[in-house]
Amino acid sequence: MYLRTVGRRTGAGGTVRYLQLAHNRWDAAAKQSKVQVLYTFGREDQVDREAIRRLIASLSRAVPPADALAAASPGLTFVEARPLGGTWGLDQLWHRLGLPATLARLLRGRRLDPRAERVVFAMVANRALEPLSKLSCARWVGERVVIPGLAALDDDTCYRTMDWLLAIEAELAETVYWTVAELLDLEVDLLFFDTTSTYFETDQADPAVPDGATGELARVGFRTYGKSKDARSDLPQVIIGLAVTRTGIPIRVWTWPGNTGDSPLIRQVKADLRGWKLNRVVWVADRGFTSAANRRYLQRGGGHYILGEKLRGDSEEARLALARPGRYHPVADNLAVKEVVIDDGTMRDRFVICHNPEQAQRDAAIRAQLVTQLETAIAGSDDLAPGPRAELRGQLKTKRKLGGFLRVTASGRLRVDRAAVAREAHLDGKFLLRSSDATLSAEDIALGYKQLLQVEQGWRDMKTTLELRPVYHRKEDRIRAHVVLCWLALLLIRIAETATQDTWRNVRWELEQMHLGRFQGPAGRVAQRTETTARQAAIFQALQVKEPPRLFEIDLAL
Repeated sequence: MYLRTVGRRTGAGGTVRYLQLAHNRWDAAAKQSKVQVLYTFGREDQVDREAIRRLIASLSRAVPPADALAAASPGLTFVEARPLGGTWGLDQLWHRLGLPATLARLLRGRRLDPRAERVVFAMVANRALEPLSKLSCARWVGERVVIPGLAALDDDTCYRTMDWLLAIEAELAETVYWTVAELLDLEVDLLFFDTTSTYFETDQADPAVPDGATGELARVGFRTYGKSKDARSDLPQVIIGLAVTRTGIPIRVWTWPGNTGDSPLIRQVKADLRGWKLNRVVWVADRGFTSAANRRYLQRGGGHYILGEKLRGDSEEARLALARPGRYHPVADNLAVKEVVIDDGTMRDRFVICHNPEQAQRDAAIRAQLVTQLETAIAGSDDLAPGPRAELRGQLKTKRKLGGFLRVTASGRLRVDRAAVAREAHLDGKFLLRSSDATLSAEDIALGYKQLLQVEQGWRDMKTTLELRPVYHRKEDRIRAHVVLCWLALLLIRIAETATQDTWRNVRWELEQMHLGRFQGPAGRVAQRTETTARQAAIFQALQVKEPPRLFEIDLAL
């Protein structure tokens, strides 16, 4: 089937041309091909060209887009299409934060690839969009995605850039913080800090590190055994700390050897942020940082704290706070608070007891199930000989939740400890907070601590969305740099989520539908993106960034 042109002579001696849709059919009787006219469009100079365009568009829907384009433009070849929207949106946020200028300034005078800023961005974008190893990230840049200003990458350049990134980490973090604070008008009166751990799939911990001056072993290796928050104490790990604002914006990250205690952590964090000259900071941290030494350190320089307190610990102050009578006052739909002040003559701390009725019901239901399970386990144990009964007791004691409700009588019989059950019932739905700040209300203390969930959400995103683990590096500096890249990626996606009021998963999915297509033809090469959808336009507007240009590249053959 083809478009046929035929001419007719006019009486004045001229020629009029007509356009016809024709098809060649084989005439078996005549043993030759004959033209069959399917449709006549009319005179060539009077043809309805819009009708022809509509027909072409209609026919194009029956074939793949690349084939339709090639058919419409003879000699034009559809070369490839790569996702563009995700990297474009992240790159525009990257520029809004002033990171290209900051990294260019920090790069000045160093013997590094001048594309180092682009390489850092590429590795950060990879964590946010499709987390891969550094070797795979290099292939991702060159073969699967569009990174503005970076057409190709190799793994050696990635590693050299990571080493440089770690060298400028402190200055970069401070510069980024002040830029973000001004851009988003951040409130930093409450600063949330928490730690997590990440393990390595290796059988051996790193060897101890010798001191350069004395030659003696200064500390254990970086990847070493410690108390795992991933329930993998059998594997070497590192400790990672994260500080975020009350709106969930991560402002800095730290990495320590896997067995580092809480006191060195909090001291380094506070010392690192001291130079930032924050006006007033109330540190919000979990129960792991409630030691007296840590509390005193956090109060240096006029600082204050809001710390979770262990309900079942051995703190005499906590026991006194829980024993004080008083009424709870509702501060939210599912939260009520009661304040107690403990003054021992040297330190005056405020305790806020928080009660969540919904959580109290869940705690009671779980405890009832545990008691029933324990009663079933010890039923008939009175008839057992002392040896088997002691063995059963040992088995139950190894189960922490059941063992806490088990009581052994003077004669060695196993019973449910009703007093322990009653003590636990008294704690249903409660958590205890300690604060040194006299200006915050009990409601501010309670709600401020609940926002510590922002850090926990950050850990979940780093370990799932950004795939912090598995870590493919074994050298300490590379591990630290890998964590810094994850922090920068988390920073970008948190800003995107704050601006769009949507999850990064949804934002990423929508932006990644925008592709850049590349075409090659006799006239040259051209790169053109797909049309912007209404949802993509809304995301770009919320991020306050411009849309990518329609035409990225036009290279005409001369």
